[in-house]
Amino acid sequence: MSGDSESLPAAAVDFGASNTDVVIHDGATVRHWRVPSEGHPSDDRVRAVLAHGGVTPADVRWIAVTGGNRTTLSATLEGRPVHQVAEVQAIGRGGLALTGLERAAVASAGSGTAVVAAGPDEFRHISGTGVGGGTLVGLARLLVGTVDPREIDALAQAGSDTALNLTIGEILGQAIGSLPPETTAVNFGRVARHTVEASRQDTAAALVNMVGQVIAVIAINAARAQQLTDTVIVGHLTDLPSVRRTFELVGQYYHAAIHIPEGGGKATALGALLTVREQRREP
Repeated sequence: MSGDSESLPAAAVDFGASNTDVVIHDGATVRHWRVPSEGHPSDDRVRAVLAHGGVTPADVRWIAVTGGNRTTLSATLEGRPVHQVAEVQAIGRGGLALTGLERAAVASAGSGTAVVAAGPDEFRHISGTGVGGGTLVGLARLLVGTVDPREIDALAQAGSDTALNLTIGEILGQAIGSLPPETTAVNFGRVARHTVEASRQDTAAALVNMVGQVIAVIAINAARAQQLTDTVIVGHLTDLPSVRRTFELVGQYYHAAIHIPEGGGKATALGALLTVREQRREP
């Protein structure tokens, strides 16, 4: 490593199931970009995702990597150290960094969902679900005819989930506990009763409603089981306004403190970078 390398920025790469995220931090600013995930992590793949942002391994002082099967990566690339960070720690550290919280349950809503109890000295996996962005896109392919998350989001915002869902009010005739009558009682329950001619917009809205509610309820319950006051939801699923709105509604219904920071898709990569920076005792 050259004597000038300490003045270079640091990099982190998060190999997700659907997206690979890159964060570059120079001490003052954070750059972030993502590319679709392709195959297993490799040295060449690290070079390729860095190159997408006009960066080479030689342009940074070290690289943090997390997610995926990263154990086959080399210990150095072009003379720069490659540090491996456990995904659980990266998720928790990134979620806390983006919200400024000291401790919380951090849910990473990517292709699937993992929930981590995060605090100053400990990061533990406490819950999760196979329901996530991959579920939304996969079911949208079958039911709506698209795998474009932005199109799914636009359709959902233009539709109504109650065209396919049954509400608590319809089933019970009144609210139950803290849940108002308009809360979903049975996802796609109207279809179970009889044939329904639903629009693409209404179907997308029902899909978003189901996926968002499952994730938010699991995250809130996990937080409460760990006696944590705050729940943070990060990951690229939070890029979609319709999903964010569903998360927020669940938080309101359950009187839970849900935080959905902007730029949540970079949380795990950022957490990996901050973890290594702290391990190296860098300012």
